[in-house]
Parts: sequence; structure tokens; C-alpha cells
Amino acid sequence: MSDAALHDHDVRLSACPACDAAPLAQRVAAGAGAHEDIILSLPTIYCATCISDVERALHAHPGVKTARVNLTLRRVTVDAPGLSAEDLIPVVERTGYEAHELDPAALSASRADRIGRDILMRIGVSGFAMMNIMILSVAVWSGAEAATRDMFHWISGAIALPTVVFAGQPFFSSAWRALKAGRLGMDVPISLALILASAISVYETIHSGHHAYFDAAVMLCFFLLIGRYLDYRTRAVARSAAEELTALEVPRAFRVTPAGDEPVPVAELVPGDLIRILPGARVPADGEIAQGTSEIDRSLLTGESVPVPAAPGAVLSAGEVNLTGPLILRVTAAGRDSSLARLTALVAAAESARGHYTSLAERASRLYSPLVHLLAFSSFLGWYWTTGDLRHSVNVAAAVLIITCPCALGLAVPAVVTAASGRLFRRGMLIKDGTALERLADVDCVVFDKTGTLTMGVPQVVSIEAIPVGMRPVALALAQGSSHPLSKALAQALRDAGATTVELEDLREVPGYGISGRWQGHEVRLGRADWLGADHGAGKISASWLSLGEGAPIRLEFTDRLRPGAESCVRELLASGRRVVLLSGDVAPVVQELAQRLGLAEWHAGVTPTEKAATVRELRVAGAHVLMVGDGLNDTAALAEAHVSISPASALDAARVASDIVLMGNDLSPVSDALETARGARSRIKENFAISVLYNIVAVPFAIAGLATPLMAALAMSLSSICVTLNALRLR
Repeated sequence: MSDAALHDHDVRLSACPACDAAPLAQRVAAGAGAHEDIILSLPTIYCATCISDVERALHAHPGVKTARVNLTLRRVTVDAPGLSAEDLIPVVERTGYEAHELDPAALSASRADRIGRDILMRIGVSGFAMMNIMILSVAVWSGAEAATRDMFHWISGAIALPTVVFAGQPFFSSAWRALKAGRLGMDVPISLALILASAISVYETIHSGHHAYFDAAVMLCFFLLIGRYLDYRTRAVARSAAEELTALEVPRAFRVTPAGDEPVPVAELVPGDLIRILPGARVPADGEIAQGTSEIDRSLLTGESVPVPAAPGAVLSAGEVNLTGPLILRVTAAGRDSSLARLTALVAAAESARGHYTSLAERASRLYSPLVHLLAFSSFLGWYWTTGDLRHSVNVAAAVLIITCPCALGLAVPAVVTAASGRLFRRGMLIKDGTALERLADVDCVVFDKTGTLTMGVPQVVSIEAIPVGMRPVALALAQGSSHPLSKALAQALRDAGATTVELEDLREVPGYGISGRWQGHEVRLGRADWLGADHGAGKISASWLSLGEGAPIRLEFTDRLRPGAESCVRELLASGRRVVLLSGDVAPVVQELAQRLGLAEWHAGVTPTEKAATVRELRVAGAHVLMVGDGLNDTAALAEAHVSISPASALDAARVASDIVLMGNDLSPVSDALETARGARSRIKENFAISVLYNIVAVPFAIAGLATPLMAALAMSLSSICVTLNALRLR
């Protein structure tokens, strides 16, 4: 191997984060003692192919025992004793997927959807029991008498009573907690209706009565559980965004000591400590660069689309990514005092404030329980005082409770949200919060992030025409030797144009400046203007320069590709009369160019995460109902602060969790459609409430008058639920 080749080999080794981190990782494993799995966030995976790509790459890496990808949570859990996340992140990124380390200690111990599965199991049990009891009831309705009728009643009871005890457990538990707290929730009358229907049926069966209402009790339980499940599925949010942000914090750092690098938890760092940050690693704490030069990717925190140079004296924030060169950072704030931790606290505060948005059904339920109990008790007293017949009085009270059970009321919102969610899902949007549609219908102001939202967040070369055709292989060789985003974009453009590469000598990357090499005795460079001796000019900020040994350096301009559907989405929003605002952490020339292209008059550049959240808050205080659309860590506080929020599926985990709606595809046009769907959903919700009110106005007097048995009440209640569901399905 030649000296140049040896030198090239050494340069590549020193620039490899995995190789540099390996000795440190071994020391971490030695110092940590107990082995625990490594969890990596994979924000850009979206299908089964992604799963196999990531798992196959990790299994092929030495030291990895198992690797399991969870597509729903977009993360991979790796069992690799002796290795660290710094060893595995480059392995994943070489397959083309973004990866970030998650701190297992900051994540909840269980992620299983136990609640949903539990409700579904109870629905299945009650539905199966209901069908069997109805078969027995048909025999009774057909004229079975005496011992035959009693036998069918006893068999029905043997099926119904365990079913009600098991399937009704969510209502009984909730009612008991409410009573212990001294209040009447919606589950109190539900539980009372189930108990009364079952008790009356047992009494009638023991005394050879003509009617038993086991079918009514189980039917009631079945429909109420369906309503409970729809409510759960449309309103449950997987995790707190604040928890996700906490998990994204770097769990440990490498403190520089006279004896060498010492791995320590980030929480143990104090101001003044020196820490080493390897290329490709995230910055674990706020601080000032004491030694080294590099380039920093701030896109996750500030939205800046182009990496910024970093040299001694520059200030870095926790959560930023070191791209090209090793750095020594003097810590100024760490742990709970870091900028990332303050952002986490801001998100948590905004999330708690968002709890004021409750569904219409919840607001209506505040008056429901006391009124139902009062009606049932009054009916019992009235009939007992009039007739003295305890059995008939209890039957009337049970019928009142059952006929007023809140199936229609409970389904009014979830049924509409489920139908609307299905419609939007077919358009590529996933509703995470059951109240999101209600809030989306109020939107009169839309705030967009730029990088990764209106744009794809990936630089593209405007044109390579300035590069002579004969020199394009040299330019490709330079571009392929660098991990800088602009270099990657140039390499892709040259390959697309059919360029092939050549072998360069003495190829080396200079952190913070660019990459250089020698070709046919001439030095060739790709990088910053001042490094190549070129005039920066007043053009686009996203630019790089190419020196091919002779002549003036060639200026290469880059732009961020617009997200599909962005122009039509903004155009439709403006046409609807809504206010549209662009907020970006990027520099003013880049933001201004995009705003002009989209026809936006209101835009703000250089906005920090705190300022984004403050701007959204100011708009809300001024009376606007704000829809925030964003994708990065810098957007999470604003997403949580907004009246309603949307993030693309390509967004960081924390942004997707903070948002109410996730845009599954790359096309942004469904955003405007979602606003119209939301308005239609709000109309259906109001109609469903009207149906529920009308049903109670008509049905309740029949029950109070003693004209409805508990079975008739259960059938009437079921009919009202079906009407509400069919009305909701009109949205489809």
C-alpha cells in the first residue's frame, strides 16, 4: 500500500465515529457493570422493508446478539454487550436511515397497548354471550312456558351473570372510584343499571316470572364497551412529548481528565468540566468549544438547514450534532439546566395547559349523572307510592336507568371522530387525539415550520452546469469523500448526471472547512468560500465552492426541495381566508425566497424554539385558533402550545408525539382537506347530540310511565346508538 493510501486509510479511520468510539465504548461497558439493551430512535422508517434493512445491518455487525425494530414506535432495541450507541448509530445510518440514541431510563417500562386489548377482549366476551342469550330468549318469546321457560332463564343467567361481572369491570371500577371520591360520574348510573337489570332478572327467574332481562344487561354492556373502545382509540395519545424529549437527551458524556477520557452520566457534569464530542455524536450539554474545529448540524433544534462552522469560542447547545471533527467542549450547563431540558419543561407546561380542551360529550356528562339518578329515583318513589308494588317500581326505575344510559351520548363524538379519522387516513393523515377534529374545525390561523415541513429538509444542487464535463469525475471523488450534507447532495447530482469517479491522492477532510485531495499533481478542494479564497458574494446562503486546481473557484448553489403539495396547500388555505404564517430558524434570505415562492406575506426567520412557542402563544392570546405544522425538536413546544397541531411522519419522535395529527405521506395537500373534514365532523357531532337529546325527550317519558320493560329500554338504547353511528358514517 502506498504512503498516500496509508495516509488516506488513517484519515478515514480517524473520521469514523464508530472506530473512534470503540475504545471509549469498551470503557463504558467496563465501568457500567450491568448490561442493558441499547435503544435507538429511527424517525425515518415507515415500512416492513425498513425493518428488515435495519435488523439485517445490525445483526451483521460484530457483537450484536439481537436487534428488534418496533415500527409503531419507530425504534430498535439492540442486545449488544460491550458496544454502545456510538458504535451502532453509524451502522444504521449506512443503510440510509437516521438514528438517535434514546435513554432507556427515561422511557416507561411498558409500552404494550394493554388497555385497548383489554377492552377488545371484554367486547368479544360480551358479544358472544349476548348472541347465545338472544338465541335462548327467542324460545321464551316464542311461547315457552313453565319449566321450559324457567330452564331457559336459568341457562341465560348462568351465561349473563359471569359476563356482566367480567365485561362490566371497567364501569364498576370507575364507578367505585368516583363514589369513593364523593362524586357521580357517568359510570355510576351505568353500573347501577347493569346491577339492577341483573338483579331483577335473577329475582324473576327465582319466582318463575314471565320476563327476565339477562339479554338486556349483556346487550347494554356490549354497546357501552364499544363506545368505550372507540373513545379510547380516538383519544389515547401514546406517550408524552416531554418524555420523548427527555429520552432523546444524551445519557452520558466522555469527561476529559488527566488519566484519560472518563465516561460519566450527563447529570454528573458540572460547569467547567471538559468533555470530548466525537464526529457524528450529539452534544450532551451546553458549553463553549475549547479545542477543535468542526461543523454543527442544528436542524433538529433550530431548523437551520445548513450546518454551521464551529471553532474555539463557539457556543453549542445540548441536542446539536457534531458532524466532521472531534471537539473538546467546556460545559456551561448540563442535565436539568441545559437548553434541551428547558425545552422539555416548556413542552410539558404547554401540554398541561392543553388539557382544558375537553370533548362535547365530557362537558354534557357533567349534568347527566345527577339528572339520571334523580329521574330513576323519582320514578321508583312515584310508582311505589301509587301502586305499592315493589317489583314493578324497581322495574320502572331500571328501565329509566337503561333507557337513559349514555350509549348515544358516549358515541356522539367517538363515532364521528372514527369515521372522519378513517376518511383522513385514506388521505394519508392519522388522528391521534379524539378532540383534535373538534379543535381543527375552529382553525383560522395556520403556522408552518420551513425545514422538513414545507420543504423536505434535503439540499439539492440548483445546477451542475458550471462544472466542466471532463472535471465532473474529480468533483464526484471529492464529494463522495465527505459526509457533509451539501457534499452528499452534489455527489448525488453528479451521479444522476452520469458522472463516474476517479482516484484522488491525499484525500482528507478538514473539519469545518471542506475536503481536499490531489489529482494529476494539482490540489483540488470542495468547501467554504474563505478556505478556497473565493468571494462569498450576496447570493443564497446554501452554497459551496469547488476548486479544480486552475481558474477561479466554481460557486455551487443549493436549495431545499419543496415538499409535494406545499404550494397547493398554502394556496387553498389563503383562498379560504385563513391567516398563514411561516416561522423558521433558518437565515432570512433562504426563508424570504421560500415565502415569495409560496406567496406568503408573513414570515419570520432566525426564530428560536422558545420564540416559536411564544409566537404561537401570542396568536392564541390575540384570539386566533392556531394550527401548527412542524417536524423538529425546535417545533415541539410550539406544537404543544397550539390549538391543534400536525407533524409529518418523517418528523422526530418527539414532534410526532407532541402533535395531534400525523401526516403519513410526503404530500402536504391533505392538510387543507383536513380542515374542511373537521368542519363537517363538527356538524355531525352537533347532529348526534341533537339525536341523543331527541331520543331522551321521546323515550324517557315512556319509561317513566311504565310502558317500557328493561328489555325494551335496552333495545331502544341500542337503536339510538345505531342512529348515531349511521349519521357519523355519512362523513365517509
